[in-house]
Amino acid sequence: MAKRYGGFLMQLVYLSQNDGWSRCEIEMKIVSVIQARMSSRRLPGKILRMVRGRSMLTYLTERLRHCRQLDGIVLATSREESDDPVVAFAETTGLPCYRGSLDDVASRLLGAADEAGAQALVRISGDSPLIDSTLVDRLVSVFRESDRPDLVTNVARRTFPKGQSIEVVSVEALRTRVLDGMSPTEKEHVTESFYKHPDGGRIISIEHTELLGDMQLSVDTAEDMSRLEALLDLLDEPYWRHGLAEIVAAQRRLDGGRA
Repeated sequence: MAKRYGGFLMQLVYLSQNDGWSRCEIEMKIVSVIQARMSSRRLPGKILRMVRGRSMLTYLTERLRHCRQLDGIVLATSREESDDPVVAFAETTGLPCYRGSLDDVASRLLGAADEAGAQALVRISGDSPLIDSTLVDRLVSVFRESDRPDLVTNVARRTFPKGQSIEVVSVEALRTRVLDGMSPTEKEHVTESFYKHPDGGRIISIEHTELLGDMQLSVDTAEDMSRLEALLDLLDEPYWRHGLAEIVAAQRRLDGGRA
């Protein structure tokens, strides 16, 4: 059944066996872990590029700071010298920063969550400056209220725009998959093994009732950066308060009414 939440309709879909699942408010520490590196192939250094006087990471972390369900925010970058500016950003903004492998992102995120003492992590990409904090809170709430899921996700089936990708991952479930061994691709994409073998875990999918998966709100190219600036021109400050419904409406105005 679809429910309205934060200005949009969404529905919950159980991807794996859910016999015996129940609502069970679980006390646990859940932190957002932001994947952040400067060595983007298509747009190097994009996460710290300035748009209207602020970096993309500034827009993103400002939005996450307004989440009510998070117990913290951690930047997870690599040990490469090229990522020293990410560490400098963390120090300037007072955010904890974990450094790990550049290519083994799964182990890097697991290390960041362990260092924070978290039982679950919210995986967010650093190229998502318009992430909806209300949507993040909703997925975290579903995770807390369900009976120990391995993963709560809104990307199992792409119905939300790119740049609104959120995965709440059990630290123990991720640790098990890391220890069991991952392919290089699975290490890079972190949760790929969860989707490849859904019967091996407990997965809940959050889906938008409108198909918005083709909408580009993440920043991967110079064109995307220009689009972000144009979107901000249509939104008044403070930018963090504009949720998904308002951002989608602004994007459609830019597109001349197209979805």
